[in-house]
Amino acid sequence: METLTRRGRGARLAATALGLVVLLAGTVWGSDDDFPFGPFRMYSTSDPPDAAAPDTRIEGVDRTGAVVDLGQDSTGIRRAEIEGQQSRYVEDPARLRRVADAYAERHPDAAALVEVRIVIRWYGIADARPTGRWTDETVVSWRADG
Repeated sequence: METLTRRGRGARLAATALGLVVLLAGTVWGSDDDFPFGPFRMYSTSDPPDAAAPDTRIEGVDRTGAVVDLGQDSTGIRRAEIEGQQSRYVEDPARLRRVADAYAERHPDAAALVEVRIVIRWYGIADARPTGRWTDETVVSWRADG
């Protein structure tokens, strides 16, 4: 078995120290985007026991008035992709047209969508248990012209 040279030990100690400094800085000042050197708050925090639980969905309304679920199977777009860019959809609702286009590509014989919306269903929670009640909040909506 060979031993490390003094230079090799120094390089390993320097790399370890740098890793620890970056980890500490990420923990103190970092955000989820800095993972693995920042905290992954999804697993390190919890909501209060009486806070409502959100469930985001994307839905459309076709020209017949029917409400259509615009989940991954019907559009190819994952819900997490929509949730992650929700603020961008709120700033520019016309971006939701891409969801309607994705639906039309996968369902060419279906009635055209005249509206696409992001809806959050807030499930009631009391004492960390579901109450069975909910409210829906439409966060953003896009309507087709004409």
